[in-house]
Amino acid sequence: MLIHYLGGDVHVPYPSDADVNDVPDVADVAASTSIDTTVPSTARVYDAALGGKENYEVDRQLLEKIDRLVPQVGQLAVINRNFLNRACRFLARQTGIEQFLDCGSGLPTAENVHQTVHRHNPHARVVYVDNDPIVIAHGRALLEEDSRTRFAAANIFDPDEVLYNETVADTIDWSEPMVFLQVATMHFCDDESDPAAIMRTYIDALPSGSYVVFSHTLDPQDEHHEVAKQIQQNYAASGGNLHFRTREQLEPMLAGLDILDPGLVSPSDWWPVGPREEARLPVEQCGLAAVARKP
Repeated sequence: MLIHYLGGDVHVPYPSDADVNDVPDVADVAASTSIDTTVPSTARVYDAALGGKENYEVDRQLLEKIDRLVPQVGQLAVINRNFLNRACRFLARQTGIEQFLDCGSGLPTAENVHQTVHRHNPHARVVYVDNDPIVIAHGRALLEEDSRTRFAAANIFDPDEVLYNETVADTIDWSEPMVFLQVATMHFCDDESDPAAIMRTYIDALPSGSYVVFSHTLDPQDEHHEVAKQIQQNYAASGGNLHFRTREQLEPMLAGLDILDPGLVSPSDWWPVGPREEARLPVEQCGLAAVARKP
């Protein structure tokens, strides 16, 4: 599959490291876990935006509805995934860290963290964390033959569930530096749950020398505000929970960390591959991303 993005075309095999026949069909998983397939799932909508096949008509309808109002919205998912891949490639090659904890990983679709990491550090351990039943079933089926990669079932907005999860504890050595990923996740956490406090709990638990990879939707204070508003309204109308926050609201989520160059920027501006070949899309103003190190 070729996914076009600003800066070039990336070849994204699906799935890269497993025979697709060994992965349960999404309908079979839904039937066996009593999942309501009449309600859109954030993970499945994201999968559809990335060109994956693990989604239902209700998920594709929501994506199409949003895309009609904001034609660039599919690019937002691709931009985030490409930022994630670039960050993982950099950290796997340059830091020597051999453990990665990916929170809210979503469905095993389009180029996963472990595939990017193992290309450059085959000994690294990767743990994915999610609480969507379909995500868990597919993730475990896809990864069961890979001893370096595990899938943990936990609510990422309850840090204790993650920090004391048995799978996480068996795989991650909390005395050694690690890479902690919260990419396109915290914008699904409501204000009442205090996302900055959630991030602070995770960051406090990280050993010195660890890295945090982070991205979040941004509430732009300019003519692109309407783009963010339309996306948020369509998620809300379909039962979703998506929050756009200002830079001032996002900065406390990275408190106590040293943010690497180029700083907290649009995901497509975090060390892009090659020069920009097209004009900036309005939707690119609707997100910020960073890689930071814990001193």
